[in-house]
Amino acid sequence: MACRAVLFALDAVDAERLLAAQDDDEVMKLVENIEERWELDQLCELDKSWDALHRCLTDGGLAYDNGDFPQSHVILGGRLLHDGDDYIVSYVNPDQVREIAKALGPLDEQWLRDRFTTLTFEDYQGNGDAEDVAYTLASLPGLKDFYRTAAQDGRAAIFTVDQ
Repeated sequence: MACRAVLFALDAVDAERLLAAQDDDEVMKLVENIEERWELDQLCELDKSWDALHRCLTDGGLAYDNGDFPQSHVILGGRLLHDGDDYIVSYVNPDQVREIAKALGPLDEQWLRDRFTTLTFEDYQGNGDAEDVAYTLASLPGLKDFYRTAAQDGRAAIFTVDQ
């Protein structure tokens, strides 16, 4: 199980196509097309840090519906477009992207360290040690930049992760 995650900022055409998809196969073909383009200025690679980030942004769990908006929608939240045995795709619209960007703005290293020490992460594969925290912390600036840029550009976003 790789569990490597990437966020992609979508233009209006890609967002419209994804939302109009009739089934999982069509969603996945569209996502594959977006991934193949690999537009570096429109993506954020989270690798495996997505798991801890989602937990820190919510209530420590890994469910789609845990925590409060907008932090609950940064990673797994939003509209679930695909949830298969091998892949997850969730979508947030441009208005949600703007709210997420605002919510992420004040979050910093101390906030993340505090979340690691105050939350209980059930079924978490990491161990919460200094190396784990540092690995997760390394993704926070890029995550904040991604949402800030997507918000400025009026873009929607998808979270993708292979399982």
